[in-house]
This record gives sequence, C-alpha cells and structure tokens, in this order.
Amino acid sequence: MVTKLLNQPLRASQLKSDKHPDWCPGCGDFGIVNALQQALAEMKMPPWEVYLLSGIGCSGKSSHYVNVYGAHTLHGRVLPYAIGAKLANPKLTVVAAGGDGDGYGIGAEHFVHAGRRNVDLTYIIFDNEVYGLTKGQASPTLPQGDQPKSLPLPNINQAINPFALALACGYTFIARSYAYDAKHLKATIQKAIYHKGMALVDVLQPCPTYNDLRTKEFFDEEIELRGQQTPRVYSMEDEGYDGVVKNPMDREEVNAKRLAAFEKIYQQEDRVGLGVYFQIHMPTYTDLLRNNLPILTTSAPIDLPYYDDQMNPVTDLASGWQDFIV
Repeated sequence: MVTKLLNQPLRASQLKSDKHPDWCPGCGDFGIVNALQQALAEMKMPPWEVYLLSGIGCSGKSSHYVNVYGAHTLHGRVLPYAIGAKLANPKLTVVAAGGDGDGYGIGAEHFVHAGRRNVDLTYIIFDNEVYGLTKGQASPTLPQGDQPKSLPLPNINQAINPFALALACGYTFIARSYAYDAKHLKATIQKAIYHKGMALVDVLQPCPTYNDLRTKEFFDEEIELRGQQTPRVYSMEDEGYDGVVKNPMDREEVNAKRLAAFEKIYQQEDRVGLGVYFQIHMPTYTDLLRNNLPILTTSAPIDLPYYDDQMNPVTDLASGWQDFIV
C-alpha cells in the first residue's frame, strides 16, 4: 500500500488513514498505532520521509492505518524489506511492525541477523503471547505451563527471552513499553527512531479475545514486593536503572551495562519493567558500507544509475554487499 504524497508534517489526527481498524475491541494494537502516530507528529516527521512496513498477523494491518508510505509484506519477512528500503534510501525513516509470532517465530532468523548488521531502523513488536489472527495458538513468548483460554492444554514449549536474544545478536537499542501507557510508549518510540542503529521496541499488549492471562487487569494490578504493594508495571528509569552506554569506547562501561541489562532481563520478579534496557551508539551498517563503497558517501543507491543508454552496467555494488550473500 502506498499512501498519497503530502508536502508538510501532519498532526496525529492527520496521520490516521481513511481505513477503519478492524481489530477486536480492547486490543492493544490500537494503543500502539495511536502512540506511533503521536510520536511521528510530535517529531514533525514529514510523512513522505517515513516508510512503515508490517508483517503478517493482526499487527500486519498497522501499515494500512498510518498515513505515511507503507508496505504490507510477508510473514516473518518484514525485516528484509525494511533493511532493503533503508539501505537503498538512507534518508528514509524506516519503521517495521510485527507481532511476537511474526518476529520471534517465523522471522527469527531475520531477527538474529538484523541485530548483527545494525541497520538504522526501528522494529516495533506487538507482543501478546499468542497468534491472535489464527485463533490464539501459543507464540514464542508464552511461558511454559501457561494455558490461555485459546489452548486446550498448557503450553509445553519454553518461552524465548527476546531481549536476551537481541542483546546477544547485537541490537544497539532494546526497550520495552506497554500498549496502554500511551505517554511512555510514545516517548519510547521516539527514542528508538532517534537512535542511529537497530532499535527494538517490544510492546506488551493484551489480546482480549484469546489471552485471558495477560489482561489489562493483570497489568494494572498491584503486587506485593518485599512486604509492600507496588504496581506490576513500572518505569525502570524511575527506580534508577540506566541502560545507556555513555562511552562506547570504554570497554569496562560497555561490559558493565551489558551485564546489568542481562540481570534486569532475567530479574525473577512478577513485575514488568518498562524503559530502555540497553543502548549503545555504534557505526551503522550504512556507515560501514560507505567505507567499502565510497560512491555511497555522495549518493544513495536509489539515486545511482545502473545502466547507460546501451544497457551496459555502470555501477557495481556487488562487492560491497557480499555480507548479504550467505
């Protein structure tokens, strides 16, 4: 889907497309898309410079509902599309959207290698622990032993930890937010877009149709922690956690922040920490590619002529893209 070309930044209300969302009432997808629209509007992001791509699943419809350029891609394949778009035209702000099944299941291999390459784009995962579009099967993030109402028996598979995976793969921005915390989610999306590198935003969201375990009431309730009642969902930054590496050249600081992130990721408490788990500024894939292909320092691939009038090739990008030939 390609939306109409506009010539000025839009308000959040103008970033809503003329397509009516057909998600279930109470679905967290509404909050995620609204937060994305608000984030883009506040950043005064020209809509013609934003490319929103989505995979398959309930979240896949998000590219239809935001009034920017967009594409609805294949199941688990949103990252290859997004990476290709960003490398072809680095001026674009590229945002990929997908579900936990789409990104951590079908697209798991692409998820891994996207981290290795540190392409400058934002990947928003709609995480409700089930395959909501196909009757609520267990997704890779549903804990072992859990039995939402869509499953006839408890889940026998272990859940993956997407943040541990992302940290191990090289993602340079890893954050979590919550679909019903509009203010926090909007700010987190903005941080991810401003980050120069591969940014992951995992958004927890209820699926009111198939997951009766992680409901809005579950996220809203208070729990007892060390003898005190405390909100289950909380801001890690408000409790003093800082996952941002200040000096990427300081190996001691980098190692300390990685270890702190791993500890936070596996913290054995029945609480949900929101915020930036880890962030480091490193050269992006485009930065490194320009070292191999100096022509890209002055021209984007999308602007280069590939053939002369006689259809003879005049631009050779093959040598610089060998990393993608696996």
